[in-house]
Amino acid sequence: MGHFPSVESTGDPKRLGAEIGFVSLLHTWGQNLLHHPHVHCVVPGGGLSPGGTRWVSCRPGFFLPVRVLGRMFRGKFLHSVAAAHREGRLRFQGGLSHLRDARAFGNVLAECRRANWVVYSKPPFGGPEQVLKYLARYTHRVAISNSRLLRMADGNVTFQWKDYAHGGRQRTMTLRAQEFIRRFLLHVLPKGFPRIRHYGLLGNRSAGLERCRELLACPPPQPTPKCGEEGQSGGDDRRCPLCGSTAVVHRELTPHEMLLRARDGIDTS
Repeated sequence: MGHFPSVESTGDPKRLGAEIGFVSLLHTWGQNLLHHPHVHCVVPGGGLSPGGTRWVSCRPGFFLPVRVLGRMFRGKFLHSVAAAHREGRLRFQGGLSHLRDARAFGNVLAECRRANWVVYSKPPFGGPEQVLKYLARYTHRVAISNSRLLRMADGNVTFQWKDYAHGGRQRTMTLRAQEFIRRFLLHVLPKGFPRIRHYGLLGNRSAGLERCRELLACPPPQPTPKCGEEGQSGGDDRRCPLCGSTAVVHRELTPHEMLLRARDGIDTS
């Protein structure tokens, strides 16, 4: 989709006037397993000034106007979808077959442009570690956990789900096995499709994160032992928490690896 709207918004001197970075995680399902694609993002509360000479913090309690973000996201998203349709990269089947026609598809896009798109933004709850642990639950989890599966009998599957439209009330749902499998497979991503993406300062090829640490006088993360590789312990008697070996390699964790370890409850301090 190219540049994410918030990256361009923050560069505007009328907004934050800085380059930011963020991590996005794709989440495609709701509690009832229906298709509900949305993206969770972790965004630092500031960024680098033009030229990388100083750190620019956002105002307390305010990052960017969410209405502006919603409109920019809507425009960028619909622009990319329209381009994909022109290039023949979209496939329509069944009841959506009529959308192969450019005019019919254009009518749908026109309706989407008239609707307000919501970008929900809120401050972190409990600090960065709690945010990472919360989002880590979505990184490599499948659409439904075993604990929510109640029974399978007579070709039906019964599972538990939380009805957020009615105060998060716990309910049960029973589906034919074929329908249950259909809903589950809606959330199997194509091979090689990255669920987690890093942008701006947190991009894999960006050196901006190191510059931010320098400007904020933040010490680099402590190297974490990696199990199963040859290496020098440098006289350190720490052992691998997984296998107990002292032949470990110390290296810095990437943001992606920090999310995975937070998900598994592994201490990265």
